[in-house]
Amino acid sequence: MSTDYSKEAAESAGTGAGSLTGSRRILIMTAVDAERDAVVRGLRGNPRFDVRSAGVGPVEAAVTTATLLATANEAYDLVVCAGIAGGFKGQAEIGSLVVASEIVAADLGAQTPDGFLSLDELGFGSSRIAAATELVEPVTSALRSAGLQAVSAPVLTLSTVTGTAESAEELASRIPGAAAEGMEGFGIAAAAHKVGIPVLEIRSISNAVGPRDKAAWRIGDALQSLEAASTVLMEVL
Repeated sequence: MSTDYSKEAAESAGTGAGSLTGSRRILIMTAVDAERDAVVRGLRGNPRFDVRSAGVGPVEAAVTTATLLATANEAYDLVVCAGIAGGFKGQAEIGSLVVASEIVAADLGAQTPDGFLSLDELGFGSSRIAAATELVEPVTSALRSAGLQAVSAPVLTLSTVTGTAESAEELASRIPGAAAEGMEGFGIAAAAHKVGIPVLEIRSISNAVGPRDKAAWRIGDALQSLEAASTVLMEVL
C-alpha cells in the first residue's frame, strides 16, 4: 500500500523545511519503505514533493502510480522513480548514482533462435521511454557538484533481477551503455507518460549486476547516497 509521508515530514520539519525556490509539484515513487524513508529524510520536509511507495516490480509500480495520478487533488508537474539498484560493472560502481537518460523495459519482447527481439523490433510498440531531456543533465551535474559520483545513462527495468554473469553480459551487449537495472522504472514511467507528465529515474547502486553475492551488497551505503541525492533534488528541481 502506498503511503503519503510528505505532509507529516513537512510538519515535523517546521522552519527547517528545505528550499522552496522551485515551483514544480513532484511525485517521487520508490519501491519499498526503506527507499521512501531515505528520500523523505533527504528532502527535509519540502512540501513540493509527495513521496510514495509503489510496491515491487513494473506492474505493481505502474498500477500504483497511475492510480495516484488519476486521483490526485492537484496535478503533478514531474514524476520521479527513485531507489537503489544493481549497477553494471564499468558503468556504475557501488555507492554511485545513475540518472536515467532513457528507461528501458529490457525483458519486454520475445526470445528467438537468433536472440532477443524487443517490442520495438516486433512492431508492437516501444520498450523505451525517454527521461525529461531538459532535466537529466542539470540533475546529473548538480549531483556531481555536491560531491556525489553520478552518471547519466540508460537504466533497465526487469521483472526478474539478473542473477548470472552470462545474463548480465547479454544485457550489456544488447543495450550498450546501460548503467543500472531496477524493477519499477518502466512501470512508473509508463503511467506518467500516458498522461503527459515528464519523468526521471534516479538510482543509487547497492550491488553489481550479475551473480547474487549478498555479502558484497552495500544497501546501507546506497540508501545514504539516495538520501544525499534527494537533498540535491530540492535545489535543482
